[in-house]
Amino acid sequence: SRWQCAPWPTENKEEEEEEEEEEDLQCFLSRDPIETVRQTCAETEHCVQTREHLEQCETRVGSRSSTQENCTEELFDFLHARDHCVAHKLFHSVK
Repeated sequence: SRWQCAPWPTENKEEEEEEEEEEDLQCFLSRDPIETVRQTCAETEHCVQTREHLEQCETRVGSRSSTQENCTEELFDFLHARDHCVAHKLFHSVK
């Protein structure tokens, strides 16, 4: 079998199935090259800065009991920066 991960045994059958699905997902993600590139790109200086702006926004919005502000723009800025980096790294390695 190409899957090397195995679920942890549990006493509850339903819980065991959920953990098995989660373990399968984690195994898949650990083998998916785009996830590795995304993680690498998220650590670049520009992405770190946009993620910090996003986290500051989330902290600000979370600290208020009532606000119409949301962090959509900051989220899109971070995703755009990360995906721009991913596109350059991923497509340069495609043959």
